[in-house]
Amino acid sequence: MELSQLRCLLKIAEHQSITRAADELGMSQPALSRSLQRLEEELGRPLFERQTRQMVLTEAGSLFVSRVRFALSILDDTQNEINDDGRSGRLRLGVIPTITPYFVPRVLQDFSKSFPQATVIVQEEVTHQLLQRLSQGELDLAIMALPINAKYVEIEELFVEELLLVMPTGHLLAERKAIRLQDTQDYPFVMLDEAHCLSDNILSICRQRSVQPVTIEKTSQLTTVLELVALNHGISLVPEMARITDNSPQRVYRSLSGDKPQRTIVVAWNPYRYESKLQKAFVDYLRRSKGSRGNAPTRSRARK
Repeated sequence: MELSQLRCLLKIAEHQSITRAADELGMSQPALSRSLQRLEEELGRPLFERQTRQMVLTEAGSLFVSRVRFALSILDDTQNEINDDGRSGRLRLGVIPTITPYFVPRVLQDFSKSFPQATVIVQEEVTHQLLQRLSQGELDLAIMALPINAKYVEIEELFVEELLLVMPTGHLLAERKAIRLQDTQDYPFVMLDEAHCLSDNILSICRQRSVQPVTIEKTSQLTTVLELVALNHGISLVPEMARITDNSPQRVYRSLSGDKPQRTIVVAWNPYRYESKLQKAFVDYLRRSKGSRGNAPTRSRARK
């Protein structure tokens, strides 16, 4: 029984598919199937039920996978602790898509100047996937937005960001001196799909102010939202950081009057995994670079 076999097993269990697991691992499907077959032969029990569309863990498989995940987390943490010099190594960072292109490049550029020997690997996924990877030890840190509904995750607030109204140039609302959220309810909205926490934030803000946006289009990318707005498909609420890199004359951004809509950006990690010196240095860098915006950083543990 080899460590590589066990890591392959976890990927098959995660994806419930040989095909998807092989794609992520960069292996051929026959090679991964043979690896699983040898493992089952060694254990003398089937670990999966092969169904038409997916592979489901057997009772023995569920027990074995849970123990393997625990054992590998201990081995990984021990190896990280032994090799932890605080200057080099690998940091696995997860980020939600509505933050990645606007915030992460500058952060990585500045951090690499102080830690040139370190490697930061960025994985862009929606919130629930990042939380799953944190719990399984596949990520060291994740940058996301509140609210977060998860078990035993350490959370530290970084900054509060305003959500801006974005409209096509020449829109009727753009002519007003002041725009309230209530003024937008008769206009079609372009939003991200339900998997993105930004959509939850927007809908929650609207419900609090008795506004029901008329949603005509949904997409999975914030850049697509902006392009649809420019093409006069509707208006939207987007993070302030999205405006910084937008030089398009086809869109106009406005801050809403009154109680401004906003989101809270946080960094999260699994407090039950080993926290390397490099990880702590990265969190400290985030504190120093963004902690001065909005409220002072706070720490908490989110529990379901």
